[in-house]
Amino acid sequence: METTQKDELSSFLSVLPPVDFCCVYGSTLHPNNQDKSKMVDYILGVSDPIKWHSANLKMNSDHYASWMVHLGGARLITNVADKVGVGVHFNPFVNWNDRKLKYGVVRMHDLVQDILDWKRFYLSGRLQKPVHMLVDNLDIEDVNSVNKRAAISAALLLLPSKFTEEDLYAKICSLSYMGDLRMFFAEDTNKVNKIVKGQFDLFQSMYKPFLEECETKNLLRFSSAEASHTKLVQDSSLSATRSLVSSLPASVRSQMGKSLGEKKFVSETGRVMGEVCISSREEAAKCMEKVMRRRVMVSSGRQAVSGFLAAGAINATMYLSQKMRKAWNSRA
Repeated sequence: METTQKDELSSFLSVLPPVDFCCVYGSTLHPNNQDKSKMVDYILGVSDPIKWHSANLKMNSDHYASWMVHLGGARLITNVADKVGVGVHFNPFVNWNDRKLKYGVVRMHDLVQDILDWKRFYLSGRLQKPVHMLVDNLDIEDVNSVNKRAAISAALLLLPSKFTEEDLYAKICSLSYMGDLRMFFAEDTNKVNKIVKGQFDLFQSMYKPFLEECETKNLLRFSSAEASHTKLVQDSSLSATRSLVSSLPASVRSQMGKSLGEKKFVSETGRVMGEVCISSREEAAKCMEKVMRRRVMVSSGRQAVSGFLAAGAINATMYLSQKMRKAWNSRA
């Protein structure tokens, strides 16, 4: 991303309370995107959402509203995000400097937990796709390495023995849409392909070190190189399958263990660990897909209800109608 564009995107943060983490994502990152009418999407990480929302309401709302009103509003926003949604409050349809913005606010602890363990698989799924970080005080970029490594393992489980590099990124991208309720009526059916084709170079630079790591472990090898049609071959043996499953987050392995069985063993550090019993690659892939589909479905449903309650019926309906219009156009 060019310095001018980065400065322009960062300037929005000057009208908000301080944040510990900020990234932008979506069509803003497309190399050839010059369309300023497109919405810019931000994720903001803060240590205390109630304090942050209260400060934001004081900075950007009626100056005559009382401190108690601001605090009450901040608590309501945070409680809806935490108890109804998945810990993220989105504010859509923000107009600033002739641009349309949407930002989501999340507690830093919740962001890190989702990245590492996929319990909600909401922002962790977003961070498996290209984003541009504008603020990273707690080195989330490094923490996200665990998430990207797990994403490659999950994608490889779902892919055949031979595939292209583009197939791999499409499968990674699709993980967070499996079971997403919006995909049935409010999302572009070609969304995954558009994301991968529009940001292929970003996916490539994002996942290159992890593919090299897989190659070193003999989990896959590059058979030919032709731009986005680079062909890869993976080891589909049971031992390779077990290695991939072991790289998945603990909460996913735990759910798989409940379905497939689990063997307990004591690690070198003395901890009791569980290993998922795997009798075939197909069985492991189907089980993991079922776990992820269920997780995404629950999170997308909760977030939709949370958005409707917190952003208000009018804003939520406007946002949904825009999504549905794009979805129906993609089906036409």
